[in-house]
Amino acid sequence: MKQLKKEHEGISTILAFALIPLSGFAMDVYIPSFPHMATDLQISESDIKLTLSLYLVSYGISQLFVGSISDSFGRYKINIISLMVLLLSSLAIAFSSDLNTILVLRFIQGIAISFIVVCKRAFFVDVFTGEKRKHYTSLVTVVWSTAPIVAPFVGGYLQESFGWRANFLFLALYAFIMLVLEWIYSGETITHRHPFKLKSVLSMYRQLLSAPDFSLGIIVLGLCYSMVMVFGMSIAFIVEHEYHLTAVHTGYCALVSGLAMFFGGLLSKKHVNKPAFQKLQLSAVSQFIVVAIMLTTATVFHQLYIIMIFVFLIHFWLGYSYNTYFTYSLTSRPQYAATASGLASGGSYVIFSIVSYIVVHVITIKDQLTLGLSYFSLILCLQLLLLFVRKALQLRAYSA
Repeated sequence: MKQLKKEHEGISTILAFALIPLSGFAMDVYIPSFPHMATDLQISESDIKLTLSLYLVSYGISQLFVGSISDSFGRYKINIISLMVLLLSSLAIAFSSDLNTILVLRFIQGIAISFIVVCKRAFFVDVFTGEKRKHYTSLVTVVWSTAPIVAPFVGGYLQESFGWRANFLFLALYAFIMLVLEWIYSGETITHRHPFKLKSVLSMYRQLLSAPDFSLGIIVLGLCYSMVMVFGMSIAFIVEHEYHLTAVHTGYCALVSGLAMFFGGLLSKKHVNKPAFQKLQLSAVSQFIVVAIMLTTATVFHQLYIIMIFVFLIHFWLGYSYNTYFTYSLTSRPQYAATASGLASGGSYVIFSIVSYIVVHVITIKDQLTLGLSYFSLILCLQLLLLFVRKALQLRAYSA
């Protein structure tokens, strides 16, 4: 087994951070192409959204299991094989014109990317300790939030210049470059492997999921990112159908959303030593105030840039919340690094893929009012959930 060399630790850390945004990049890069894909493939808007929802469900469910596989069999070989699968599946999608084929390949991509991201999140727990570990793990969601910044922006220009297939060719190129660099510079990082026995695996899951602070945190993460997904699944149609603008403008709107999450994550990192519930409550109240203003002014303002101001503020605070609880989930159970990472992220992906798909089908989102209503419903659920989270965090603090 090729072990990570000490002299390659620095570049391997950079490569790990470069792969962390991959799940979001594969999700967001082709969002500006949704209307064009529907036209080119002669399918409905719902069918196009299904390619995203299926990827999210696959990615989320996979993470519930790949963490324990990685904790048992290691990180390096799994990561290399998964990058190969991503490369080949991206090329296949780029040259396909059949919806069913694309759906199957997107499902496969979700599984491959879940292995890659879970292994790389566990890398920081494997390699670093103490404050350095806390520093790097708090950076994980900050770096991850660069995907919503870069991907739709790149995707918008690729769509305008070359068409929707260029998005998946770009994803294939990204996978190929990372595969080569990982092969040269990375290596195995796990020091203690848990036996891959059903009893042992179920025991790990039981310990994590039976802890209220951890299990409730999965729902918190899911509701937070549901807001991003509702926006992502709707913005292309708002921009191109309601305002008659191009895919490039969709990319700019997604860029605003991504920057908001990025800066929210940075603020959360700066407040890393503050009590988690205090930060979550601050975020929820701030979002509630913003969405209230968004709804009450919906009949007054009709400009796209006004909508994006509200989106920026709401996504800033949800980025703050997401970073807060995800960092807590990873650092509170270091003995189950990959499993905890997989459960927290995977469970939240399953939740927000289902919740966001339901929201966009119940509420036809086409303007400031309908987008605000979707935010309001999710923020209200989050605020009610925090009543239980507070007790769970207090119990965890007492037991520790």
